[in-house]
Amino acid sequence: MDRNQVTQKILSAKVARNMRWTEIATHFGQSKEWTTAALLGQMTFSRAQADQAQQLFGLTDEEAAWLQIVPYKGSLPTAVPTDPLIYRWYEIVSVYGTTIKELIHEEFGDGIMSAIDFSMDIQREADPKGDRVQVVLSGKFLPYKSY
Repeated sequence: MDRNQVTQKILSAKVARNMRWTEIATHFGQSKEWTTAALLGQMTFSRAQADQAQQLFGLTDEEAAWLQIVPYKGSLPTAVPTDPLIYRWYEIVSVYGTTIKELIHEEFGDGIMSAIDFSMDIQREADPKGDRVQVVLSGKFLPYKSY
């Protein structure tokens, strides 16, 4: 048994029960974005959250325990993603990464945007030319320090 097998069991139960991530998140009291990341193996559950997942997805005690172990973060199977949607994010960073970096440094100084003290919101934006995907990323700025 490993965390990937638990993830696959969760995904199978989600499909079998015809559930949506937004609906699942309500059981955990967290955002759909955080809950999805956690159930896909990228976040650590508290005991109470693992118990909730165990009930919701029919997990064993061992499988629920795996949800409480700090995961190895980063789930892409290759350095350059092959999934078209994920590849577009790679393309966005490839094309706009230096622009994002430059503008963050100009506004905040030398540092990084945290992916730990972080939130994300994904919404559908109606548009007569075709609906758009709106993604808002918000991370705490962490300045480099001198020592």
